[in-house]
Amino acid sequence: MTRVLIASDKFKGSLTAAQVGAAVRAGIHRVRPGAEVSVVPIADGGDGTVAAALAAGFEAVLVTASGPTGEPVCTAYARRDDIAVVELADVSGLVRLPGGKFAPMTATSRGAGEVIAAAIDAGCLRVVLGIGGSAGSDGGAGLLAALGARLLDVDGAEIVDGGAALARLHRIDLAPVRERLGGVEVTVACDVDNPLTGARGAAAVYGPQKGADGDQVEVLDAALTHWADCIAVATGNDLRDRAGAGAAGGVGFAAVAVLGARLRPGIELVLELVGFAEQVAGADLVVTGEGMLDEQTLYGKAPAGVATAAGFAGVPVIAVCGRNTLPLERLHEAGFSAAYALADIEPDVARCFAEGELLLERLGMQIAAEHLPPDPTVERPPAGHQSPQAAAGQGAASYAAEAATLERGVADLADDIVAAASRSSGAARTFDGRFR
Repeated sequence: MTRVLIASDKFKGSLTAAQVGAAVRAGIHRVRPGAEVSVVPIADGGDGTVAAALAAGFEAVLVTASGPTGEPVCTAYARRDDIAVVELADVSGLVRLPGGKFAPMTATSRGAGEVIAAAIDAGCLRVVLGIGGSAGSDGGAGLLAALGARLLDVDGAEIVDGGAALARLHRIDLAPVRERLGGVEVTVACDVDNPLTGARGAAAVYGPQKGADGDQVEVLDAALTHWADCIAVATGNDLRDRAGAGAAGGVGFAAVAVLGARLRPGIELVLELVGFAEQVAGADLVVTGEGMLDEQTLYGKAPAGVATAAGFAGVPVIAVCGRNTLPLERLHEAGFSAAYALADIEPDVARCFAEGELLLERLGMQIAAEHLPPDPTVERPPAGHQSPQAAAGQGAASYAAEAATLERGVADLADDIVAAASRSSGAARTFDGRFR
């Protein structure tokens, strides 16, 4: 029996990883109904990481924590045995900013620390922290404060949250953090190598993406420099220049300097969590993807990680995406046999977002017809019957009418839980036409 493994990331702003997988699977089964098709949602350590863990069998633990501007939000971490998977983006990320309004000087990572604290208090001894998509540049100060650190000004009062407030820091008491984290192993999913401060630091490189103008970037960088000085005094080590210290507004710095965390590539961690090596064994084809397939994909993004891991297993890999800007030569160099894009069959970007599942089914049909062997258990169609390849070439509107009759599986529990948590915060998805 032909075996296909679908291990895709989300199409950001459009479809969850589970929805992508279900749609491609439906298309494959239209052409090769006898194929065994498994869906394993994945992520690269940013948003979608908890959903991937839940889909792999982890249990959702709901937590109410502080959002990036202090408002309470409903989030969740994923737990299996003594392992907790925490997603910074879903509690302290840009998607949690009320009304989508940036707060570069005051946004905090406190909520992520509160989720970690809840997991530790519940008995978890290993924490995997995905830190993509943060809203602030507070050097991880809020996260440490939530774990018990006392950050005091010259008068002995606690400083307020946010990156700008670090300029007023006078003394740090880390003893409560060390006590709470005793015996706990922290691993951080990190895909950047920026230092904490300077021209390549958290404020200079990522501050503008979080709403900081030129003057604010200078203020934040100076505050983070002072923060690093204080941490060096408190710990006896200066790790501000460690690769990855500037990740997530400096949360990477706090994790390695105070929590003793190990930084690892996000997709590498997620593939371990979902048991990809076991899943890919015996597969005949792997399908992976994300919203935009471009040069960024090749540097630590989920599809590239899947292609590498599948390559080690000797299994060919096909990519699906909203839009592809990589030439065939670059795709082959990265380990992809081919790539199929929604934009190739529907040039209207708005329709790609609105009808993504239907279009992905069409791509799944094409992949099955072009890359899977014929199913010997299926009778040949009578003369005049429209082939799957011809059906795959129909316009999106006529295909939608036909596809509406297909049975669809129950939505993935993991994505339901995370989506429900997101809705409760009032966060809205936005469409910017870029897929990523």
